[in-house]
Order: sequence, then structure tokens, then C-alpha cells
Amino acid sequence: MLAIARALMSAPRLLLLDEPSLGLAPTMVETVFRVIAEIRQQGVTVLMVEQNAALALRMADRAYVMESGRIALAGPARPSRQRRRPPRVLGRLAPAALRGLSRPSGPPSLPPPTT
Repeated sequence: MLAIARALMSAPRLLLLDEPSLGLAPTMVETVFRVIAEIRQQGVTVLMVEQNAALALRMADRAYVMESGRIALAGPARPSRQRRRPPRVLGRLAPAALRGLSRPSGPPSLPPPTT
């Protein structure tokens, strides 16, 4: 939380987060993700790398799933966001949780910057 607060002191338009849930107790993970959702609602773009895909997909606009250092699936995260908690299979997301994502045909395209 302190690292997020320090990053917000400069009023960024983009916030990069690397594994914000790593090593946190489950109650703190929920708190951190609530704070990240509030940051997004204030208009800050959040680019997050997170292994807890269920939580990340609940708040994401777009999702990229990587396997062995390559993007395996990409697309809008909205279909996955419609479910409160994606189903899990042996600790991994079930295929239904990733519905709407597709295998990319080339490098990911980014939306044009807003001014």
C-alpha cells in the first residue's frame, strides 16, 4: 500500500503494478484490489502483472495470458468480468473463465493514446 501511495503522489496517468498481491494475506489482497479499482475509477490507467488471474480479470478491460514467455491468449476481459468468481480447476482458471480471449495473430495492438 505504501508503494502504491508513493506512486500516486506524482498524479500519474499510468500506474504499473507488478504482482500487487504477492505475499499478502487474503484480506489484504481484497483491500489492495479495492484500492486499485478506486484508482481506475479516478481515471488512472493501470497496467498490472498478476498471477491471481481471477482477481485481475474481475477488474481488467483487456487481458493477456502468457505461457513460457509468450502471449497465449489475448482479448477483452469483459466476458470474464461478468462472473463474480471464475470457476477453478486444480488451482488454475477453468477454460470458461477465459472465454472471450483468443490466440493473438500478431503483436498486441494498443489503443491510441487519449489526450
